[in-house]
Amino acid sequence: MTSSEWLAADDLVALLSEGELTVEGRIVEASNATLRCSVAVPDGRLLACVYKPVAGERPLWDFPDWTLTRRELAAHALSEATGWWLVPPTVWREDGPGGPGMCQLWIDEDHDAAKVAVVRSGRVPKGWLHVLDAEDGSGRPVALVHADGLSLQRMAAFDAIANNADRKGGHVLTDDEDRTWAIDHGVTFSVEEKLRTVLWGWAGEPLPPAVVDDLTRLQDLLGTSYDPVDRWLAQDERDSLRARVRRLAARGRFPQPSQRWPAIPWPVF
Repeated sequence: MTSSEWLAADDLVALLSEGELTVEGRIVEASNATLRCSVAVPDGRLLACVYKPVAGERPLWDFPDWTLTRRELAAHALSEATGWWLVPPTVWREDGPGGPGMCQLWIDEDHDAAKVAVVRSGRVPKGWLHVLDAEDGSGRPVALVHADGLSLQRMAAFDAIANNADRKGGHVLTDDEDRTWAIDHGVTFSVEEKLRTVLWGWAGEPLPPAVVDDLTRLQDLLGTSYDPVDRWLAQDERDSLRARVRRLAARGRFPQPSQRWPAIPWPVF
C-alpha cells in the first residue's frame, strides 16, 4: 500500500513528524545518507518512510552545505502549492536517529508500470516519447523513452520551476494504483539554471492549458511571500523560483535542453 489510504492525511503527517523512527536499512545507491525507516501505527501496522539526516549530506561545490534536505521540504511544499501532489508527504524531523533531517513517505514502486525506460533502438512503445539514442554497455543501440500523459507533463513543468538538476528515471515512481510520484529533490532551487531531466519528450511544445492555468494560480499564491516554501530557501533562491514560474507561465511552452550544460543526468537511472 503506497498512498496509505488506511490513514487520514493528518494522521499520516503526524506519524511522519512525531512517530518513533526505527531504522531498517540504508539505501546504498543514494549519494547521501538515505535510510529506510518505519513508524509504528497505533493499530500495530508499520508505516514505511525514508529519512535523510542533514549530517549525511555529501558536500557539493555548487550548492550550499547542509541545505539539501531543506530543498526536499521546499519541493514538497511547492508540489502541494501547484495542486499536483507529485512529491510524497515530507516533513522535517529534529529528533531523527541521525539528527535533524527530512522524513518522507515510502512509495512501493510497481516496476511493471514504470513510465521511463531504456529500450532497443527503434522499438519505442506505442504512446511513448523518444528522448535520445545511445549505446548500452555492450555497444548495442538503445533509446531513452518515457510515457506521455498529464502526470508526467506536470512533473516536467514542476522540474522546470524547481530547477531540478537531477530528474533521473529512477526518481519517477509509479505505484500499484498507477499514480506517479516524484522523489529525490536535494539538488533543486539553484539560482543558476541547472535543469537536467529525462523528461524531454515535449521539449519546446505548448504546455497543456490546464498546466498553464495552474502555473498562473501558483504565481498568485506565491506572491511576494509564501512561508511553506520560502522557509526552506535563501532569499535569492525564492526570487529565482518566482521568476521561473512567471517565465514558464508566460511562454506557455515546455523548456528545451540548454547547450551550456548537460541536459540529461548521469547516470540516467
